[in-house]
Amino acid sequence: MQLSDTQMVKQRFGIIGNSPLLNRAIEVAIQVASTDLSVLITGESGVGKENLAQIIHQYSHRKHGPYIAVNCGAIPKGTVDSELFGHEKGSYTDAKTERKGYFEVAEGGTIFLDEVGELPLDVQSKLLRILESKEYMRIGSSKVQKSNVRVVAATNLNMQEATRDGRFREDLYYRLNTIPISIPPLRDRKDDIFIIFRKFASDFADKYHRPSVRLTEDAQLLLNNYYWPGNIRQLKNITEQISVIEQCRDIDAATLALYLPNNQVNNLPALYNKEEAKTFSSEREILYQVLFDMKKDMNDLKRLVHDIISKQDLNITDPVSDEDFPLFHEHKTTITQPSQQGTMKIPNAQIQDTEEYVEESLSLLDIEKEMIKKALEKHHGKRKNAAQDLDISERTLYRKIKEYGLE
Repeated sequence: MQLSDTQMVKQRFGIIGNSPLLNRAIEVAIQVASTDLSVLITGESGVGKENLAQIIHQYSHRKHGPYIAVNCGAIPKGTVDSELFGHEKGSYTDAKTERKGYFEVAEGGTIFLDEVGELPLDVQSKLLRILESKEYMRIGSSKVQKSNVRVVAATNLNMQEATRDGRFREDLYYRLNTIPISIPPLRDRKDDIFIIFRKFASDFADKYHRPSVRLTEDAQLLLNNYYWPGNIRQLKNITEQISVIEQCRDIDAATLALYLPNNQVNNLPALYNKEEAKTFSSEREILYQVLFDMKKDMNDLKRLVHDIISKQDLNITDPVSDEDFPLFHEHKTTITQPSQQGTMKIPNAQIQDTEEYVEESLSLLDIEKEMIKKALEKHHGKRKNAAQDLDISERTLYRKIKEYGLE
């Protein structure tokens, strides 16, 4: 694959950037287009997964056939079966006429199943049958229909985790994943971010008949250091907002920061001169971080107690120093306190290790539930904001709310 070929494809489909990871994804899409193999495109929301599906279709022998894009996550669960495979008249209450499904409409072409991980398990089994035997049946029909459709699927889920949890059929995953293509998130394409911004700024300047907005050096640094959870879609939206709202066309870092969600600003050490905030790839990492912070807080509390006792001139046998309070060991000291009759000796007064205390009184599930509850209270029940605050997806938050009975 010559780079010039990749550049031609990017120009044709409006793809901007020269990231090696992006170029590799495009190269694989072109190479596999001439086959009828199933393709699974993975990547975060907003990275442009459908662009690759269109490339695969346009460079295949099916390019003159239909191209149907289906957002599986947007179809109500009760109608997914009918939408994909069609139904016969009278097959259920509202089926007043027969209806062709998307697979029948896309006959001879390509069907793009976006957010395929959202399909119900019973529909997944029918999709597996189409992929393996090229056959399906409409709802309410006993007639087997043949299917000549190329399937390209996409998801932002961790599919291996979904199969382990039983949310997605393992056999279907491996059948779809014949050719895997991964699109990198925008934060892993830092050299492309400013180039994409300039292209969007130019497009919106033409659209709204205004001069193009320009970023100062500190704003460019802020742009590159931002986490971009919404990827290219988020960058496009913010560029459009700035192009429409701001009267001054020279945008500095302070102005740009007004358009970035607050929960992501901590990922911008260059602007705020703070230690770079850690990002978490899973809920488990969040809980581990909470436990680690609790250990640190308990260690500080031990030192504070020792300082208070020392300042009050209490008689302490077996004096304690800072070195006596490591994070992961239990220590026992004997403390003698003054009383009216003399001294009161408290033998074997235990200063318990943070790790042991957490294990005895708190579980990971309790901590997770409490974090979710506090986030919902903080944002007055707004789940979208709470999910952003917890750095988890809205879908995961909904599942956890139902699991813990926080509805």
